[in-house]
Amino acid sequence: MKSNSNYQYDPEAVINGAVGSEDDFCMGYLNPDASGNGYISTLKLSVGMVSVKNLDEVTEGIVSYDRCEANDAYIGQINMLTASSFCGLNGAVWGYDLALADKLRGNLLYNQPLPDGSSIPVYNVYSLLNATQRLFGMEDQRRFNPLPGAHVVCANKDITKKGPVWVWSAIALTILEDRSAGANLFIEDANTCPADMSYQEVTDFLNDTLRKITNSVVLCGVDQGVRYKETFAGYKLLYVPENYVGCALTCAPYVTMAKKAIPSGKQPSDLMNMTIDQWEKALDLSPLPEVPRYQQGFLGQEGISPAHGVSKPE
Repeated sequence: MKSNSNYQYDPEAVINGAVGSEDDFCMGYLNPDASGNGYISTLKLSVGMVSVKNLDEVTEGIVSYDRCEANDAYIGQINMLTASSFCGLNGAVWGYDLALADKLRGNLLYNQPLPDGSSIPVYNVYSLLNATQRLFGMEDQRRFNPLPGAHVVCANKDITKKGPVWVWSAIALTILEDRSAGANLFIEDANTCPADMSYQEVTDFLNDTLRKITNSVVLCGVDQGVRYKETFAGYKLLYVPENYVGCALTCAPYVTMAKKAIPSGKQPSDLMNMTIDQWEKALDLSPLPEVPRYQQGFLGQEGISPAHGVSKPE
């Protein structure tokens, strides 16, 4: 592995340099007047759909995509810019490095083999998705969502398709063994499955797809000469009936934190020693409502059933 051997990853400096210009809103990375050069990576998987009635081919895609942005962790009304998929030496991960997520490693999915015969654990990504939702809030109860109209750099992929069809999106975040050696890796994927596949057939397909995604992580690590420690992965799916258009979005917004997201008397880096629950209590944030069941569908979640990920037309 080739690296600048004198460089040491300093998460404290990164996080202290990742506060944006606004009191009440997160800002996209590279927006002016941040506290430094750092950024915070967040994770979001979302699905949405819309009736084709009174819409054309372009506008039905716009509305279904906007519903993805508004569902669960709220990032609505932003100008999303596409970047490649790394969280590097000047980045930190919300829920992993700061405001630590609940039960982060509570659901081991499988172990991903490595070329040297060892393996790394692959955990359910749900805890990190939930942490992002608790930072940004939801459409009807917003917290520190990105400033409406802000330019927000995101690693992202999406699929938009007219029903009847299944649409799905998936994400994996892999953490370096040595954080000073390079960058953590995001892999995003999104596609469709035929409408005549059963829910079980689709989830079986996606479970296999998830293993292909984490295998691609291994290949990327080999190509870059880095070793990974652990991966967090999962997917979301949606059945789109006839006369509807569905969208599935996977993205990792790179943001700077709202000033008011830092509890009074604390430095931003103090969040490294706080859980997401402690952070919420320190800010006296009201509990968020439960995500509607039709917006759920994370791999490995307790109680997963065909109702999770099959949206009822409205």
